[in-house]
Amino acid sequence: MRRQSKHLYINLPVKHVKESRAFFEQLGFHFHQQFTNDQAACLVIDDTITVMLLSLKHFQSISEKQLVDARQASEMIISLQVNSREEVDELVEQAIAAGGSPFKEKQDHDLMYGWSFQDLDGHLWEVFYMDEERSDLL
Repeated sequence: MRRQSKHLYINLPVKHVKESRAFFEQLGFHFHQQFTNDQAACLVIDDTITVMLLSLKHFQSISEKQLVDARQASEMIISLQVNSREEVDELVEQAIAAGGSPFKEKQDHDLMYGWSFQDLDGHLWEVFYMDEERSDLL
């Protein structure tokens, strides 16, 4: 039995929705306008993955847990696979130029290459390329 394709929504608390939206637009991402307002911005990663950037107040209204400051504590790492090593470098460099900060040094493991950044709220984004033609060697 084949599973039906699903849509993944990742919800992230952000201090300033407008500034976070501008940050990700500088990285070349776009937003679904129907689900974007002053309290939330719908960041489109691809056809089946969306990141909801939610104001702290809105995020707290749907979560009963205490929010953490992502600049002080880890909550998750969002890993994003791209199509080339050059695209890894380009996206992280754009993030840093837009006000983000590098997180780790570049990692080169032959089949996999990656680099990480923190967004404006300290959320960790790991951008990586994997040579899928050679991935059977893993």
